[in-house]
Amino acid sequence: MLLPLHDGKAPRWLAERMKRLSYLIAKAIVLEHGHGEFLARLSDPLWFQAFGCVLGYDWHSSGVTTVVTGVLKQALLEHGGDLGLLIAGGKGRSSRLALDEISAICDAFSIGERRRDGMLYASRMAAKVDNMLLQDGHALYHHAFIVAEDGSWAVVQQGMDARAGTARRYHWLSTNIKSFVDEPRSGMIIGSSMLASVLDMTASESEECRRVCVDLANDANTLSSVQLLYRQSTLDGWLSSGYGCSGSGSSGSSKGIGSNIDVYSMPRDIDWHVFKRIYDAHPRSYEELVAMRGVGAGTIRALALIAELVYGARASWRDPVRFTFAHGGKDGVPYPVDRRRYDESIRVLRDAIEGLDVESSVRMGMLKGLSKVK
Repeated sequence: MLLPLHDGKAPRWLAERMKRLSYLIAKAIVLEHGHGEFLARLSDPLWFQAFGCVLGYDWHSSGVTTVVTGVLKQALLEHGGDLGLLIAGGKGRSSRLALDEISAICDAFSIGERRRDGMLYASRMAAKVDNMLLQDGHALYHHAFIVAEDGSWAVVQQGMDARAGTARRYHWLSTNIKSFVDEPRSGMIIGSSMLASVLDMTASESEECRRVCVDLANDANTLSSVQLLYRQSTLDGWLSSGYGCSGSGSSGSSKGIGSNIDVYSMPRDIDWHVFKRIYDAHPRSYEELVAMRGVGAGTIRALALIAELVYGARASWRDPVRFTFAHGGKDGVPYPVDRRRYDESIRVLRDAIEGLDVESSVRMGMLKGLSKVK
């Protein structure tokens, strides 16, 4: 399943239909299965992709993510959040409004302060993890945070590599998260290809490296070690001294430095003051370390390299990326959108949901009647 970057936007005639159909699909799932099931489906990369195809958007482009979440956000808002679901954030400038919109949604749903603060933290951490703990060359530009009235949530976000012309989509679900830094996502990462060397500090294989990074953060000598490696720039000096390297093509060992030398070059945008702030804060866990303001991709990478080079705590360098036409697609792939069939699908689904509404009302009436029986 490819996600090439595509320009353009959904034509108005399609966007309006997408809004109506996306709302009806959401309503059918919520009425039948509840909020949790709809959030779980949005956090499933394959279901989300199929959802975009059913709505008639491009079957494979980056716009599947941005347009589908955008029209669903509008549809839920236009219906006043009557399904108990609303979406914060979005693409570009909208993503930077996510925190304010999450707070507004919590007010609308009467969600308490503790849960609201938890959502604000989750929004920041999900973005930080996929931007910095997973260093796959795709910078986030889309962050949609879906909130249910019971306080559960999901995240659908996307990054781009402008030079390669590709995008990657990341999915999160609140009920699946035991840790924000250890295999936190709800499903596979969707992208166009697997890269040779990707630092993934969220992989289970990076557990020992994460632990050593925390120890390093609490060591007063770490800054001088990082500066030494920074001046070295690459590992030529280490290699010539024969440090733990078994040669190109080796898979490395617990003491070795691996086979792909390029990935070990030090980041060039390190904020040296942040290391002192980290040490002064004495983080107790890797998540606490990552959550600190000012800790960015350069800091994460530098600590990971020191942990591996000095202590043999190897991080994962394995790319975690891993893949449906009902109405066609706007670009005519695999065929043009059939507007008449699209409108008929909306009509049939609307009629079915109206039946569910009546059935639900009857059930509620019976339950109220039973509650009065003594």
